Amino acid sequence: MNFDLKTLSLAAAAAEKCDLLAVLVPEGFKPSGDALSSLVAHATRQGDFETKPGKSLALYQTPAVAARRVLLLGAGDGSPRAVRQALMGAATQWKAPQVKRVAVCLAALADADAAACAAVQALSDASYVYTATKSQAEPRALSRVVIGVADASAAKAGFARGTALALGVEYAREWANRPGNHATPTLLAGAAKALAKHGPIQVKVMGPAEVQKLGMGAFIAVAKGSEEPLRFIELRYQGAGRTEAPVALIGKGITFDTGGISIKPAAEMDEMKFDMGGAASVLGVFRALAELRPAINVVGLIPACENMPDGRAVKPGDVVTSLSGQTIEVLNTDAEGRLVLCDAIAYAARFKPSAMVDIATLTGACVIALGGVRSGLFANDEALATRLQQAGEASMDPCWRMPLDDEYAEGLKSNFADMGNVAGRAGGAITAAKFLQKFVGAQPWAHLDIAGTAWKSGGGKGATGRPVGLLVQFLLDSVQAPAARPRSRAATASPAPVPAAAPAAGRAPRAAAPRAARSARAA
Repeated sequence: MNFDLKTLSLAAAAAEKCDLLAVLVPEGFKPSGDALSSLVAHATRQGDFETKPGKSLALYQTPAVAARRVLLLGAGDGSPRAVRQALMGAATQWKAPQVKRVAVCLAALADADAAACAAVQALSDASYVYTATKSQAEPRALSRVVIGVADASAAKAGFARGTALALGVEYAREWANRPGNHATPTLLAGAAKALAKHGPIQVKVMGPAEVQKLGMGAFIAVAKGSEEPLRFIELRYQGAGRTEAPVALIGKGITFDTGGISIKPAAEMDEMKFDMGGAASVLGVFRALAELRPAINVVGLIPACENMPDGRAVKPGDVVTSLSGQTIEVLNTDAEGRLVLCDAIAYAARFKPSAMVDIATLTGACVIALGGVRSGLFANDEALATRLQQAGEASMDPCWRMPLDDEYAEGLKSNFADMGNVAGRAGGAITAAKFLQKFVGAQPWAHLDIAGTAWKSGGGKGATGRPVGLLVQFLLDSVQAPAARPRSRAATASPAPVPAAAPAAGRAPRAAAPRAARSARAA
């Protein structure tokens, strides 16, 4: 899908030839003498249209308007959140097979830059269609979207950011949505390598022999039960000088999680293909970086493998030695995500990062605590935690700070190793984070538990692409100046289909019931 940015007043929008013209109308809208203003004023006066977000009025073959269809959308206070709510509320319109060319007029909104960014992301999200494994799939019909603002030069940066984020989020969704047999560790490594063609990204992929040589005993232990060989994926984006310390992003890449010997219940186990949501988000971030080219260095690490229960699989009670040299008693093989992450975290230290953020669909306990609205945030550094929280709010991809008191680590004590990989049910998301913290050292570190936000269950089952938005915003905020160097004024926000993904360490599959009512095994 192609996005174009264009200076488009309400009068000019009426002459724009397209299948559907969407006009966002904020509170306090002051109509002028053009046809669309008159239409809005008349519909409002008659009570047929309100400017509250989510309110809409659909019209067909309106006189003096070139578009076949006109859609008036309430935009409330005109904020990015209201823009997103307005466009997402009309999701069925963007998926209509007859709608191939759309114009979205934002001329009445005060902040064109923020509105353009939000509009591009919302339209990409709402029109996304999964087709990779369908024999007779109907792809997205929408092929071109014109984003019209009062002054295109004032919205150029926001438009470039929006198109880059749309590409990144869709790349993450595409991979996370694919079934486990179409998203093996090897295929996931292929998706990482494909990113190099989009920008200054270097990719290195290590297999079982290299990982064994490194001494990643915890990662190897998880992968032992699968016929699919593990892959350790290392991505590097260098937008700043070589001497500048990078930010390290570490994504959990369990491409399918049966729970291993501590096998999960059968119901909704198919959703465990989403257990590589953290890995998918790292891939998505790098896809966005390739477009924006910010002046920052970023390292991405993805430990990718399956967690399967065969004769070679790690057993409850086994003791493994991690890359850090610390030993771990595997009390529950379904708490495998922290085992692969702890070795990746130890490996990340060799880059001497300015900050380290791991992203994982880690615990069912986090779903119970926060539902599907906010990701769980754990951090050992106040400044880093604040920056991530602010980035989440700014990107409409919010997180919530959780505690890391030392007392929570008491349950991880073991009689037979330096630590166990699980504690009790109480505070399961926190004890999982405390386990990871043992491998961090003194460097600034944060852990995002995205078990509740990486995908949705039920009728709308599918990956969300979160927290790509949060992470990209965090990286852009970390740049002193310039914040970003957009690659082009107009971008294509439709990644070529690429292979895909899986779910959460120590976490049971989620039912289709409302998230507040979901239960999960402790991790």
